Amino acid sequence: MTPHLPSSSAPVGIFDSGVGGLSVLRHIRAQLPHEHLMYFADSAFAPYGAKTEQVLAERVLAIGGFLVERGAKAIVVACNTATIAAIAVLRERYPSMPIVGVEPGLKPAAAASRSRTVGVLATEVTLSGKKFLLLRDQISEATGARFLLQACHGLVDQIELGELDSSATTALLRTYVEPLLAEGADTLVLGCTHYPLVRASIERVIAAATDTPVTLIDTGDAVARQLTRLLAANASLRAASTIPARLDGYTSASATALSAAFASLLGIDPPTHEAVSGPDGRMLIRQNN
Repeated sequence: MTPHLPSSSAPVGIFDSGVGGLSVLRHIRAQLPHEHLMYFADSAFAPYGAKTEQVLAERVLAIGGFLVERGAKAIVVACNTATIAAIAVLRERYPSMPIVGVEPGLKPAAAASRSRTVGVLATEVTLSGKKFLLLRDQISEATGARFLLQACHGLVDQIELGELDSSATTALLRTYVEPLLAEGADTLVLGCTHYPLVRASIERVIAAATDTPVTLIDTGDAVARQLTRLLAANASLRAASTIPARLDGYTSASATALSAAFASLLGIDPPTHEAVSGPDGRMLIRQNN
């Protein structure tokens, strides 16, 4: 395969099963304001947590190819589930390209916890992944931390619907968070990029359940720092320019929903739409900001 030769003016491709990766995109835009970015929301295929690793690997390769065809110089897998299940095959396909994944922040959580008890909120696929379980065991042995794993069935669906603070979402969060607090967790890992989008609701649930301070761990900032390091090592950081950084959005589902997410979560006016062909033959929507 011909090696990927990045250009500093090429965009960074970012994708997630839906709008959750916008929590990572927000950090990337803050740390790398001059970079052109492409975001792919695979909402028609969500939730990833209900898919097998084989299915996810095929999907991740398809989306990776879609982004590479559009000139991506680097790819950020802004999804914990996809990272656990399929980032290895993506790196094998594009060995010379900087590829950054998202993993639950177990190490910083162990360091932050005073009770040595950490709750991990994530999807079933993430929590059952061999790579994740090995990491958990290694950090537990090294630090003495106890990790309580909680699969949050249905939470991604609520967030994709835009129900960030609805009574139904709050009820789900209480079901998942309160038992962890009852077992002594003083630190919670937001182990899915969707979950920082309901951080305010999680904080309200915590405040109603306990007076003990609880630390929330979100790894989006660490992902942006790692992307910066890899681009710098490749000499492919885009310099400041009179041409403003571009942000293009793509979705396998509703352009209206993605526009609303860009507006509400990033403070960006809904972009214009241009139809393009997607990785699986579905019609996608290119959104030009």
